[in-house]
Amino acid sequence: MGYPRENGSVGIRNHIGVISAVACGNEVARWASRDLNGVKVFTHGQGCAQTLPDLERVSQTLISLGGHPNLAGVVVVGLGCESVDADSIADAISSSSGKWVETFITQDLGGAEKAREAIRSKLEEMKSTLLPGKREEADISSLLLGIKCGGSDTTSGIASNPALGRAVDLFLDMGGSVAFGETTELIGAENWIVSRGRSDAVKEQLLNTILEMEQRAKRMGVDMRGGQPTGGNIEGGLSTIEEKSLGAAIKTGTHPIDGVVDYGSKIEASGLYMIDSPGREPEFLTGIAASGAHMMAFTTGKGAPHDFPFMPVVKITGNPRTASGLRSHIDVDVSTILKGSMTVQSAGEMILDEMMKVASGKVTKAEGMGYDESMNIYTTGPVI
Repeated sequence: MGYPRENGSVGIRNHIGVISAVACGNEVARWASRDLNGVKVFTHGQGCAQTLPDLERVSQTLISLGGHPNLAGVVVVGLGCESVDADSIADAISSSSGKWVETFITQDLGGAEKAREAIRSKLEEMKSTLLPGKREEADISSLLLGIKCGGSDTTSGIASNPALGRAVDLFLDMGGSVAFGETTELIGAENWIVSRGRSDAVKEQLLNTILEMEQRAKRMGVDMRGGQPTGGNIEGGLSTIEEKSLGAAIKTGTHPIDGVVDYGSKIEASGLYMIDSPGREPEFLTGIAASGAHMMAFTTGKGAPHDFPFMPVVKITGNPRTASGLRSHIDVDVSTILKGSMTVQSAGEMILDEMMKVASGKVTKAEGMGYDESMNIYTTGPVI
């Protein structure tokens, strides 16, 4: 069951999105949206005083986010002197999605308070027209599932990630599509990932993407450890990036990989795709949402709490301590794999069942908590 959109896509949520075009617009976007049910806000730290490639990436990411199928309408909030063009971003969202899109520029409206009032009035008008919306029957072929692991420990590679990999295979077998990424966390597992490329061209694309991320880390001239794997990963028993990657890569399942998509771009075809992206949650979740993923399956060993404003995130753990101690964060507990009382196959089926319930409207733990404010856009150049 989903919400049909004018461009033929289907949403699993029906929200109005308020998207800040630049870091300097974040406060107004949040003030205007406060306590408005059904309104979801995306803020970030980018959009000004950056190199042209990064500004182009920020603009493309915001356009992709605005076109997300879980949004029925969009408000773009700019300051007025930023390097990205809020009006152009709004126009691109509208032309590509057919949605109701409005733009508000704080400097043109006489300051933050007047902008807040104008935006809030428009949001109330949009809510009365677009929400709550009506769900209709939808096929699984219309769904794109994002996957991630975070706060990983030794249980991730032997319980939750293998179980998610099985769920991914089942989801793809049923006709759905899947997006994965975390390029850094494929270093050391690249041979297996590359071998699954559907064509020689895709294999080359996969290898070059992973090698470029590795070279970027090497150019810094320092040891990755402490950054990747993180201090928490190391404390949890993952001592090297290769060890972490081998446990992380298994969550992608066994199907052929159909291509690599640039960060911030939308996936336009069905299948299994890699998003060139970092592993850190604020940037990664944004990249997966920008790809058009309706929801995310997120495995965690130690307990990563993040949600995304308009892409529900399902938290899965294979760590019994985390399942018990962080019950308010965990949606699916597969830790009994460690005791032998649950198989990877049955755990994968349980994850898939939960994802389908979320696609039909079930609220996730993180979604209900509203743990979704710390988002960002991945850029690679300096602030200038």
